[in-house]
Amino acid sequence: MSARRIAGVLAPVTTPFDAAGEVAAEDFRRNVERHLADGLHGVVVAGSTGEAPLLELDEVRRLVAAARRAIPADRWLVVGTGAEATRQAIALSRAAATEGADLVLVRPPGYYSAAYTPQSLTAYFRAVADASPVPVLVYNIPKFTHVTLAASVIERLVDHPRIVGAKDSSGDVKSLAAYREIAPRWSILAGSCSLLEAALGLGCDGGVVGVACYAAPRCAELYRAFCAGDRERAHALQLQLTPLDKEIVARLGPAGIKAAMDLVGLVGGPVRPPLGPLAEADRRRVAELVGRD
Repeated sequence: MSARRIAGVLAPVTTPFDAAGEVAAEDFRRNVERHLADGLHGVVVAGSTGEAPLLELDEVRRLVAAARRAIPADRWLVVGTGAEATRQAIALSRAAATEGADLVLVRPPGYYSAAYTPQSLTAYFRAVADASPVPVLVYNIPKFTHVTLAASVIERLVDHPRIVGAKDSSGDVKSLAAYREIAPRWSILAGSCSLLEAALGLGCDGGVVGVACYAAPRCAELYRAFCAGDRERAHALQLQLTPLDKEIVARLGPAGIKAAMDLVGLVGGPVRPPLGPLAEADRRRVAELVGRD
């Protein structure tokens, strides 16, 4: 297990597809290189923004391998490996490690959300962490899983030696504060760019934020400014980034993020069906927000 503590701003990278709907691995690699050149501390592959539920296992393997070739040892490669079945999540975590992941990001299962208890969720995360060759980050994303990882679940996991942190995408600053208090030795990462400054103020370690896919320099600068004690500059950057998060990431999802990437010279491209393209009015609004009309 790495002795480094994961921190900074990471992009939950998108998955580009070619005209035939296949994964465009070279475009993906170039996007990753650009994100790192823009100052980000790493990337998350096969997360929510990367359309993970729509990818095949072999596609994820190819993406992780391509990212590993592009990412130096001092940056982070995190891979989303949560699944509906515990054995699935274990298999995905082992595959990600084989391809070079530094850590895995594990969401809870969601299909049978009403049936899960704190005890069953704890057992799921512990089993995945026991079997994973690399450290685990717990991923709270109730918007998609319909399961909220309450502080009581986090408290049951803090003593596991292979669980080293959490990404909280609840959008609730109180949840971030509770995670930080309960797990002082963990890395706590915000999943909403709207809360990045607030999260850092709570003592969190950074964020995995969709806005970083198309506004990486400003996200990285906010983190640097805050860490350097320039709170005025960090706050000014937060005011710029919040509408990019609320109107593009939160409202439009991967299609909006990809449209914004296309406008700043990255490869966004289409989403994979059954996700659909943006309405023309939404596309125009994205162009207004990123300053390219």
